[in-house]
This record gives sequence, structure tokens and C-alpha cells, in this order.
Amino acid sequence: MESIQSLFRVGHGPSSSHTIGPQRAAEDFYKRVPHASSIRVTLFGSLAATGKGHLTDLAITRALAPCPVELVWKPDELLPAHPNGMRFEALDEQGQQISVWQGYSVGGGAILEEGQKPSEAASVYPLGSMRDIMKLCTQTGQAFWEYVETQEGPEIWGFLSFIWQTMQQSIQRGLQAEGVLPGGLGVSRKASVYYRKIKLNGANFLKHGYLPAYALAVAEENATGGLIVTAPTCGSGGVLPSVLKHVQDHMDCSEAVILRALATAGLIGNLIKHNASISGAEVGCQGEIGSACAMAAAAATQILGGTIRQIEYAAEMGLEHHLGLTCDPVNGLVQIPCIERNAFAATRAMDCASYALYSDGTHRVSFDEVLQVMKQTGHDLPSLYRETASGGLALTYRFPPQSPADTRSGD
Repeated sequence: MESIQSLFRVGHGPSSSHTIGPQRAAEDFYKRVPHASSIRVTLFGSLAATGKGHLTDLAITRALAPCPVELVWKPDELLPAHPNGMRFEALDEQGQQISVWQGYSVGGGAILEEGQKPSEAASVYPLGSMRDIMKLCTQTGQAFWEYVETQEGPEIWGFLSFIWQTMQQSIQRGLQAEGVLPGGLGVSRKASVYYRKIKLNGANFLKHGYLPAYALAVAEENATGGLIVTAPTCGSGGVLPSVLKHVQDHMDCSEAVILRALATAGLIGNLIKHNASISGAEVGCQGEIGSACAMAAAAATQILGGTIRQIEYAAEMGLEHHLGLTCDPVNGLVQIPCIERNAFAATRAMDCASYALYSDGTHRVSFDEVLQVMKQTGHDLPSLYRETASGGLALTYRFPPQSPADTRSGD
């Protein structure tokens, strides 16, 4: 498995696979062809189907500026390795191709070149399953975060400190901002209002503290293209920071405790990414929100004193109870149902942590097993439920509203 530094990326929303990934690909390609007269970018599959709503076109054109860019959208055509395919062609003054690169945005801002296998990335972790990691930690007496430090080196704490600072900043910006989110759906920011209502109403609203407001704050920042952390993706980026901030509020944790929890969350996310997927276009929203819930549940359980077995149980529940969750963004925007899902997944993560702590960690379905189920479930989902905005809520609710006949036909 790769370093968790490849999982936690800092970038602009609203989508790690639709904005951060294509932007990185565009920047890398332009470095190789700085004298190109123009560049043609062809987007395929899910990347094309929801690219405009996800601001993919803006991310690419900004990365390639000042070079002229021609964008070609092919939502009904797939490249072989992943639904988020893209092709960059450098053209001379006569419009002739002088260089070409083809690859994929595979989730969380990661890029895979055509023909490259995920396993070819630099490996940091020799063990690739929860079972093997738990066996080693049981033998050595290490906590999960200590295993991360052993593999990553002490420099990982400086990186995670930066990640935590960025997460906190996104929460604070989101709590202070107000107004309507861009994109045309007319969705207003709610984080600041929720925060004030919780504060004013006291005990009646304090079951989960300010947790929902924190999650909404980050998700709304993401929807505006704000700077956030992929945890493991942009669309699910509000779950983990809100849970960490919530636990810190109630336990007055030191930064070291939070960073260790971040390390454990990163390990969980890495296992999901390595053995299944964190890409909504590949496995639906279970790979994004479900993964984020598992990561947050594991982090909270650790801070609250859980054993490695209880942490594994909490992560397993966080993923298991999001199995089959579809990715059906209305108008291709990361707003409906994405923003609310962050808040609900955050509260579910805390419930998973509580449930695991009540137990001794013994349970039937292992984390490794639920990963394989999630992967297969995602592949079994029709493409209209995997980030193409052609089914589910995206078909039922459209803006501007369409007639019932139009809705039924999918036109």
C-alpha cells in the first residue's frame, strides 16, 4: 500500500476525482509539452457525464492556462480501466497531434496512466489486509497508529499536523460563511445557522454537539470549490474532520491524540483504497461516504480508548451499513444529496464507535470481508447509480423542474 500522504490530499473541491485528479493530470501533461499551440482534452464516462457540475472544465482550463484548450465530452464512451477516463492531446499550429497521454482519475485525486497497475505505485506498507496488520499488532503490542509510524517514519507527524490544520480551517470558514451555493440548485448554506441554533438551544440539541454543523461546514466549503482535505475524497471530506473536532470538544484532546487518530483513519482509508475503491464512479457513494464513515468511526473509537479489535469493529460497521449506497448527484453537483450525507455519516460514525466500545470487539463479519462485499456490490450497481447523474435522485429531481413525462423518459 502507498503512504497515507497519497490518501490525504489538500486541494480545491468539489470533487477529488473530477477536479483535483484532472487538474494534476493537466499540470503534469503541460510540463511535458510547454510549446504546444493548443491542447485537446477528451473526457469519458462518468468524468464527462458530471464533469460540468463538478467543475472539471474549470480545473483543466486553469491548469493549462494560457494554452488554448478544446474540451470534448464523451459520457457514453468508456475507456477500459475505469469510468473516469481522460485523454490529453498536444497539437501544433496546424492542429496535428504531437503528443498524447491517456489515463484515469481513480478517486481521492489519484491518477493512473493507461497500462499502469495500481500496485506499481511506491509501496510503503508491506501488509495489505486488516487481518495481517491486526496479527502483527497483536504480536508486537503496537496500536494502529504506532504501526503507521513504523512504516511511514517520524516525519508523518509533521504531515498530519498540516492536514489537521487544514481540516480545522475548512470547518471555521464553513461556519462563518453564508449565502446560496453556486450551481443553480438554489441550495443555501446551513452550517452557520445550525451552529447558532445548537448553541442557543442548549441541551435539547446537544446529543451530538456541534457535529452536524461541523460536517455541513466542510461539505459546503467543498461545494464552493474551497480548500479542503480528501478524507478519503472531497465529496465525503466533511465526515472525518467533524468527528475529530467533535471528540476534541468533549474530551479536550491534545493535538498528539488527534494526529494519532488521523494516522489510524488513514490506515483504514488506505486499506479500502488498496483492496476495494474510494471512487464514486467505480463503486458508488458507499466507496466515498461509507469509507469516510469507517475512517471516522475508527478514529473516534481509538480516542475513546478502544482496543485494536474494537477499532476494527467500528470501521467494519461504518462501511457495512453504507453498503449499496448510490452516487446520484442532482445536476451533477456535489450538493444534493452529498452535503447532508456528510452530516449523517458523521453521526453514524459516532454511533459505530459507541457500539464497538460497548462490545469486546468480537463480531462475525470482518473488515476485510466487508471490503470485498463493498467492491462487488459497487461493480454490480448499474452505471446510472455510479456518479453519472442519470439515475436515482438525479433523475427524480432536476433543476429547473421538468415535466413528469420528461422525468420518466430520462431526457
